[in-house]
Amino acid sequence: MDKIQIKAEKRVAGMKTLKAVRNDGYLPAVIYGHDFKSASVQVKVKDFEGAYAKAGESSLIYVDLDGKSLPVIIYDVSKDAISDELVHADFYKVNLDEKVTTDIPLVFIGEAPAVKSLGGILVKNINEITVEALPQNLPHEIQVDISSLQNFGGEILIQDLKLPEGVEVKDKLDSIVVLVQEPISQEELDKQLAVPVGGIEDVEVIKKEKEEEVPEGEAGAEGEAVAK
Repeated sequence: MDKIQIKAEKRVAGMKTLKAVRNDGYLPAVIYGHDFKSASVQVKVKDFEGAYAKAGESSLIYVDLDGKSLPVIIYDVSKDAISDELVHADFYKVNLDEKVTTDIPLVFIGEAPAVKSLGGILVKNINEITVEALPQNLPHEIQVDISSLQNFGGEILIQDLKLPEGVEVKDKLDSIVVLVQEPISQEELDKQLAVPVGGIEDVEVIKKEKEEEVPEGEAGAEGEAVAK
């Protein structure tokens, strides 16, 4: 993957409100991490959106700040709950000689014959996996080709995934990523939905059983204790 770069400017606290920064077309952000004093910065929203689309929250990007190129990972992104607009971003500075652990999203590609031709149900159990690698080796995503799922019961495990060189999975290798289930019949569906619900009669029986379990004399003794 090509080197992803983005330019940042230092942001002086109190000079402008965060709202004013955003109105000027910038995204408030902070840089912190390995051997680096935390710094408040701002980056152009359009530049950040382009870098984020390529790198996500796992791939390495370089932030140019005060003439220095800092290797970072987009650690967190905040968005407005209503408008979905970008509000803030965290950049974590990394050491290119030290491995980091992070989650990588899975992207499912292809078409499963067991689904297309046989009418099976595709069940995705895992949408991301945890890996460890040097920052420069971290992929943006990991593709899962489901075209190998030919029959019902077919499955793809974590150990079947194709990973870039230098990337080690930290999850259990025998975990199921995706599988194809046989389509359920209407009869089976009706059976599953027909869950018996206890009525008043059941409550009365349970109440009666509990009353019979109370040893003789306890109720009276308890009543005397309360009277005192």
